[in-house]
Amino acid sequence: MKVVITGAAGMVGGNLVHGLNALGVDDIIAVDDLTEGMKYRNLLGARISDYFDRGEFYERFERGQFGRIEAVFHEGACSDTMEHDGRYMLENNYRCSKRLLDACQERGTRLLYASSAAAYGDSTVFRESPECERPLNVYGYSKLLFDNVVRRMLPTARHQVAGFRYFNVYGPREQHKGRMASVAFHHFGQIRDGGRVRLFGQYGGYGPGEQTRDFVYVDDVVAVNLWFLRHPERSGLFNVGTGRAQPFNDVAHSTINAVRALHGEPLLSLEQQVKEGLIEYIPFPEALIGKYQCHTQADLTGLRRSGCDVPFVDVATGVRRYAGWLAGR
Repeated sequence: MKVVITGAAGMVGGNLVHGLNALGVDDIIAVDDLTEGMKYRNLLGARISDYFDRGEFYERFERGQFGRIEAVFHEGACSDTMEHDGRYMLENNYRCSKRLLDACQERGTRLLYASSAAAYGDSTVFRESPECERPLNVYGYSKLLFDNVVRRMLPTARHQVAGFRYFNVYGPREQHKGRMASVAFHHFGQIRDGGRVRLFGQYGGYGPGEQTRDFVYVDDVVAVNLWFLRHPERSGLFNVGTGRAQPFNDVAHSTINAVRALHGEPLLSLEQQVKEGLIEYIPFPEALIGKYQCHTQADLTGLRRSGCDVPFVDVATGVRRYAGWLAGR
C-alpha cells in the first residue's frame, strides 16, 4: 500500500507516519515545508519511501507522476488561530485542500483530512451540523469552507472522503509549534523550568482555570485515522475528541503530578497545588477577548454511528503518558 501524508513532519502527521510503520506500512510519501528545519526530528526513526516539499508535490500529484496512491492523509495546514492574514489562510487551508480533493477523485485516491473544532467557534453544541458552526477566526472559517465543499460533493463522490474535526490535540511531536503547542506541552515546560504552571483566571462566566475543553491524545487521533483507512466504505465529516469536557485545571493538576511522579515526589490535590504556589492564575489576555472558546465537547454520535469504536483516554492518562515521553527526549 502506497500512501501520502501532507504535513508529515507536523504533530499529527509525524505520529501518523510512525503509526503506519507500526502496521508494516512504509511506502509513504512524506510532504511538508521544512523551512523550519527542526521539524525533521518528528520523522527520525520513521520509514518513508520519499519526501517532497509541499510546493512541488501538488502539481506532480495532479499529473499522476506518483503512480497508484491508495490514500492521502491531508494534515498540512496553517493552524495558527491568531493568524489574521485571510488571503494566506484561505489559499493555504482552503484552496490547496480543494485542489487536492479534486485530484484525489480524479486519480482514484481516498482522502482522509484534518478539519478542526474551530469551525464551531462560540457554539454551545458541537455536532457536525451547519446550525452549530460559528467560527471565531479566519482559521476556523477556512476549515469550515472546505468542509462545506466536501458536504456538497459527498453524494456523488467516487472514492472515500473523510474529514476529522480535531478538538484539542496534545501529545508527542508538537515541540515545533511554539505558542500553538498544547497546554500540556507548555505546562510541562513551565513546571520544569519555573516550578509553577500558569492558567487564565476568571473569564466568560468560568472561575480561574475552569474553562473547559475536549482534550484528545494524539495516539487516539492516529487510531481514528487508521480505522478509516481500514474502512474505505465510510465517508463523511466526523468529530474526533473524547466526548468529555475537562477544565484546564485538570491538565495543570495532571501535569504537575506526572512530573512529581517522575521525580519520586508525592502526588498533590489541586487545592494543595494552588496553596503551594504550583499553579498561578493570570489575567485573561485582552487580545483573546471575544475570540476564545471557553467550552468544547465533541458530540461523538456521528463517529460512533460510522462504526468507529476507537476508545479515548482521559486527561490524567494521556498527560501521564505524554510527560513520560517529554522526559525521555
